[in-house]
Amino acid sequence: MPHLASELLPADLEAATVVARLRVPGERGARVATVRGGRFVDITAHGPTVADLFDRADLLAVVREADAGESWAVDDVVRATLDGSGSAPVLLSPIDLQVVKAAGVTFARSMIERVIEERAQGDATRAAEIREKVLGVVGAALTDLRPGSAEAAEVKRMLIAEGLWSQYLEVGIGPDPEIFTKAPVLSTVGTGAPIGVLSRSTWNNPEPEVVLAVTSAGRPVAATLGNDVNLRDFEGRSALLLGEAKDNNASAAIGPVLRLFDEGFGLDDVRGLEIALRIEGEDGFVLDDGSSMSQMSRTLEELVAHTIGAHHQYPDGFVLFTGTLFAPTQDRDSPGMGFTHRRGDVVRISTPALGTLVNTVRAAEECPPWEFGIRAFFADLAARGLG
Repeated sequence: MPHLASELLPADLEAATVVARLRVPGERGARVATVRGGRFVDITAHGPTVADLFDRADLLAVVREADAGESWAVDDVVRATLDGSGSAPVLLSPIDLQVVKAAGVTFARSMIERVIEERAQGDATRAAEIREKVLGVVGAALTDLRPGSAEAAEVKRMLIAEGLWSQYLEVGIGPDPEIFTKAPVLSTVGTGAPIGVLSRSTWNNPEPEVVLAVTSAGRPVAATLGNDVNLRDFEGRSALLLGEAKDNNASAAIGPVLRLFDEGFGLDDVRGLEIALRIEGEDGFVLDDGSSMSQMSRTLEELVAHTIGAHHQYPDGFVLFTGTLFAPTQDRDSPGMGFTHRRGDVVRISTPALGTLVNTVRAAEECPPWEFGIRAFFADLAARGLG
């Protein structure tokens, strides 16, 4: 029988240094854990929050070597996470007090789709016609442009002259990337949990992304996977609806675990990741696509520098969704309508180095309500003698 760990966790788990958050049956809060010798081990005593742990100067040593508490077999945790049996701890979103930020329009192909949304004003029926027109004029010109360069400025001048300039092209090839707050602290969901799409939305999609974990000092220390669920009809009607398009109940999924940067895995490895996306619908629909980090038009370091610095601090650290190459153009229903979610869709985002983030689509209004906020979080820590 194959190990269940292979269904969710990094393929080279024995060599990886990982951090997870687990909810133990009968408890309300989370345990901070790592994996050693095929078991999740509790290291909460060395960092009651992931934010605390990541700011330690001896982070790698603590995760690898510090005394551990209770432990659970990896396969038991994966089984409980997938089937909801309650027989063992389950994986939660691996972050806690970090601010949840996101970078948009970091790939040329997805940038074109944002332009299409804007010009279609949220109407999916107009997407195919507008896509053909926009690609015919600007598609090839954008692929190899360095954002903020003199060449990009010249392309901007030409596009304005053609009446094709867009706010999405501005953040895609201009000097400043789009950085926004995706979700409130503690609101993200983990692998195995439902993800939420507003019931009023008729044109929406997943966004498979790599998520960086960054310390309060601005140092990237880990990576994981994320689903930056997006409502195309809302954002397409107006960019001022970005908050409603992006931030809803269970609309940000992160997991399964955070993989720390060490001698065997670092930012250079993240730059080469191929992220697979698979969507399976209850109607028999299957979509296979993905995102290649090598095709990002901005560097990871650039995105981090635009997020934190003298202009903005994050005393508890932050995580950063780094954007996606995925363009939801495959028709699901009528020709030219492109893709949109249906309730019951199972979304798998995966790459061998980081594992698999799997979630099932529900109406945001029907997902488990978010009730464990900052006050409850610290009350739980205090009750356990950790606050």
